[in-house]
Amino acid sequence: MRRVDMTTALAWQAIFGALCLGAGWLAASAPAIAQQTAPPDWPTEKCNRYKAAYELILKRQGKAGLGPEFLASHDAFLASNCQARAEVCARSPEEIDLANKLTLMAMNRGMSGTFLPFYCRS
Repeated sequence: MRRVDMTTALAWQAIFGALCLGAGWLAASAPAIAQQTAPPDWPTEKCNRYKAAYELILKRQGKAGLGPEFLASHDAFLASNCQARAEVCARSPEEIDLANKLTLMAMNRGMSGTFLPFYCRS
């Protein structure tokens, strides 16, 4: 019978432990890799971020003071995946306040000012 010294036994334990740890890491990360989906394109991602900001503000302050024309043109912008021509005109103090808050939130979420739908022709 062959005798194994303590140093050799500890070395084999360390190797076995490292192999088990590596196998466990691979097993744990494989499902996560398989479940990843492609991120949305940047225009869609911007629109998703903008919609989330809009919903958050409306949830906090409601729609009081927001006119039907403002809401309809803004809803049309959102329905187009934020691709429609910017034609949302903020006139009332509440509409201007909402537009200002959305502008700040959009800037903080990585969007440019040219993305925003706020524009008044006259």
